[in-house]
Amino acid sequence: MMIDLVVVGLGHVGLPLAARACAAGLTTAGHDTDPAVLAALDAGRSHIGDVNDTQLAGMRAAGFRAGRDRSVIGRAATVVICVPTGLTADGAPDLSAVRAASADVAAALRPGTLVVLESTSHPGTTQDVVRPLLERGSGLRAGEDFHLAYSPERIDPGNPVFGVSNTPKIVSGCTPLCAKHATAFYSRLVDTLVVAKGTREAEMAKLVENTYRYVNIALVDEIALCCDAMGIDVWDVLHCAATKPFGYAPFRPGAGVGGHCIPVDPHYLAAGAEAAGSPLRLVAAARTVLDGMPRHVADRAAALLTGPGRTAAGAGVLLLGAAYKPDVADVRNSPAVPVARRLREHGARVLYHDPLVPDLRVDGTAVPRATDLPSALAAADLAILLQDHACYGAPLLTRSPCPVLDTRGRLFGPHVTRL
Repeated sequence: MMIDLVVVGLGHVGLPLAARACAAGLTTAGHDTDPAVLAALDAGRSHIGDVNDTQLAGMRAAGFRAGRDRSVIGRAATVVICVPTGLTADGAPDLSAVRAASADVAAALRPGTLVVLESTSHPGTTQDVVRPLLERGSGLRAGEDFHLAYSPERIDPGNPVFGVSNTPKIVSGCTPLCAKHATAFYSRLVDTLVVAKGTREAEMAKLVENTYRYVNIALVDEIALCCDAMGIDVWDVLHCAATKPFGYAPFRPGAGVGGHCIPVDPHYLAAGAEAAGSPLRLVAAARTVLDGMPRHVADRAAALLTGPGRTAAGAGVLLLGAAYKPDVADVRNSPAVPVARRLREHGARVLYHDPLVPDLRVDGTAVPRATDLPSALAAADLAILLQDHACYGAPLLTRSPCPVLDTRGRLFGPHVTRL
C-alpha cells in the first residue's frame, strides 16, 4: 500500500510537518532511530511543544505510525528528511545525521519518489552530499529516476501565530522538474510558496535568515556592554530607536542566544564561506560577542554579590528561566547552562526556576530546581531573570526580597539591576 509521505526525523521540524500532513489528509508515516522518541509516540505522548498529545492522538487516528523499519520509505510517494544538523565538539558543521538518513532513504528508494531535504546546511549539501549518497545507494539517478529537492524548515517553536501552513515556504530542486514536483507536494500543505533558482540559493537563504538575527543580536549585545560602560540606559536607547518607522528592525540584548538555529546556522555559513575563499569577518566578530555574553552576565552577578565582608562564593543564585526562549520547554543551547557553569566557577550555589523545564544539567550535573518561586526568591542572595516567561510577572519580581539582575529589560525598582 502506497503512503503519501514519510518523514525521516521526528523532532522539532519533522513532527509538526507530519502533523500538518495528517491534517491535510495525506497518509503519513514517520521514521526515526531514537528509541525514546519512538516509544513516546507509540504511547501517544508528544516530545515537543508544538504538537500536543491531543494532536498526536488525531494523527494516530488518521493512521500515522512511527518506527525504525526503513522499508516504509519504499512505499512513499514523498520522503522528507528533517534530521538535525548540529556542530562537532570543535564547532564544525556535523552532517552525520544527514548522511545516515540519506543512506537509509537510498536503501529503500524506488523510482518516481520525491526526496526533500529540510535540514539546515551549507550551500551544496543537497547536490554534493545527499545526491551522491542517494544515487550510489539506490542505483537511481536524481532528476531522471527520482526527484530531489531542498526546502528549508522555518519552524519557530512556541510561535502561536505562524506554523507550517501559514509560513511562506522556500522550495527548490536539483532540476526544474524536481522543483515542480516539490512545489506540487508543498502546495498541499502550505499557503504560500517561494521557488528559488536552485538548491544552493535555497540553502543559502536559510543561513542568511538566521545569520541576520545572529549578527544583529550581537550588535545590540555589544551596544549594551558599551552603554553599561558609559552609564547609559540601553533599554531606553533601544526603545527610542525602535520608534523609527523605517530603516530599523528592533533586536534585544540578553544573556546569549539559544535554540537549534541561531547559535548553529552561522557556523555552517562561515564554514561554507571559508571553503569558498571568502571568509565572513562580521560573523566571526558576532560570534566573539555572543559567546562572551553568558560569562558577562555571570561575572556581573558575581560583582553584585561582592561587597564588604561578602563574596560570590557560597552565595545562593536563582536563575529564572532555563529555556532558550519565552514560554517554551526547549533548553537546546540555552544560555542558562554557561551562566550556571560560570557562576559555579565563582563558587556560587546555583539553582533554577522554570515551570516548563523539569531538568537542567551542566556538564552532566543536575542544577537544583526550585518549584515555589516566592520561597526561592526569599532564600536567594540574587536572582537573574534569564528568560521572560509569562509567569515572571513584574510586580512579583520588583518586590522580590532579593536583588534581581534583569537581562531582559522588563523590570524597574530599587532592587533591580538591568543588563
